[in-house]
Amino acid sequence: MSVDRLATLLQHFSISARTFHTGPMCGINDFAPQQGLGQLHLVQRGPLRIEHPKQDPIDIARPTLLFYPRPMHHRFIADVREGASMACAHVQFGDGSENPLAQSLPAFVAMPLDELEDLQPVLELMFREALGEHCGRQVIIDRLFEVVLIHIIRRLMEAGTVQEGLLAGMAHPQLARSLVALHADPSLPWSVETLAREAGMSRSVYAASFRRVIGTTPAEYLAAWRLSLTQQQLRQGKPLKQISDTVGYGSVAALSRAFKARWGMSPREWKQAGENDANPNG
Repeated sequence: MSVDRLATLLQHFSISARTFHTGPMCGINDFAPQQGLGQLHLVQRGPLRIEHPKQDPIDIARPTLLFYPRPMHHRFIADVREGASMACAHVQFGDGSENPLAQSLPAFVAMPLDELEDLQPVLELMFREALGEHCGRQVIIDRLFEVVLIHIIRRLMEAGTVQEGLLAGMAHPQLARSLVALHADPSLPWSVETLAREAGMSRSVYAASFRRVIGTTPAEYLAAWRLSLTQQQLRQGKPLKQISDTVGYGSVAALSRAFKARWGMSPREWKQAGENDANPNG
């Protein structure tokens, strides 16, 4: 059940990682926010001091996982000569800044590595690859980071760590059933009544539970999910007529109206703006 709850999300919004540092990290290192990118750091050996804006510093003395799902400024301070031994990667959820999974995660997660029993073989292989010079090293480390990411998201979900948002809803046994169904086929004419039946709840209890756990109404969530899928499919070059059918709008006009109401521009204008950003000299 845990894997199924994540599967439909990851089918629509894949997780990717790109390693940018392996080995010692010495002195002061600042990590500025980068649009659309989070970061995952694995501290193999410390000590390490972490500083976040307007917060007390955090001192790390044992091997630890540090996860930033969304762009967030942070600073690492390590011994100038010995440094801290680390593997670091940029992470991205799908290809949109409004990814519902990324938005539902905590801003910062720290987990000691020795508490991640199931990940020990993966971590051992990752650190071994990080210190080696074998062919395919970069690709292997990137994929292992992605495995770690999925494991951490599943762990947060199953532990009930997140109290509100999509991940909290996926941790709720009844709400999760309706979310899985909605994610799997957003083109269906979902209503509060049909979603409540999927969840095995009465309409009133379902609506109140959804608002309390997810932080929005079922209708608002469905609209946001459909428009997130629209953004993704626009980037993939799919035509608006196909997208409108896939995400559950009756026509291109209806989709365009909803899209403009949320983003302030039509789907075509939004896609063109993204292409111009990606090709500033084009």
